[in-house]
Amino acid sequence: MASDKDVVMAVKLSRSLYDRIICLARAEPEHEVCGLLLGNLTHITDIRPAPNVAEDASVRFEIDPAILLATHREARANRTPVVGHYHSHPNGSSAPSVADGADAGADGLLWLIVGHDDARLWRAVGQGLHNCFQTEDLILLPG
Repeated sequence: MASDKDVVMAVKLSRSLYDRIICLARAEPEHEVCGLLLGNLTHITDIRPAPNVAEDASVRFEIDPAILLATHREARANRTPVVGHYHSHPNGSSAPSVADGADAGADGLLWLIVGHDDARLWRAVGQGLHNCFQTEDLILLPG
């Protein structure tokens, strides 16, 4: 019998938010660009771009703690939770890196990773790629 962690879910995202994330990543191709995903676990309704404060932003990302805390406070007030984050990979891969696997917890959060040619959605579930990530279907909505 499959557990909840084995079930691939479809997650919706508007084309305009998807395109915005891609544009932000392409604007800084030498760095991992990052930000937060808001909504629920089946529909990303907004994003919050954030500075990457990692020591080496070309190979890792760390969301600015001030943005992270402010967004969580705002999310609680508006009842629109943070459901994950996005980041780009300057090396071009839209798959989670070994470093991503080391940084992730089996918390069910979404990871949208932008490569050179595409972006893929993952969920941190404690199994799968790097013993951490399961791929998720991303449905792009008009608008």
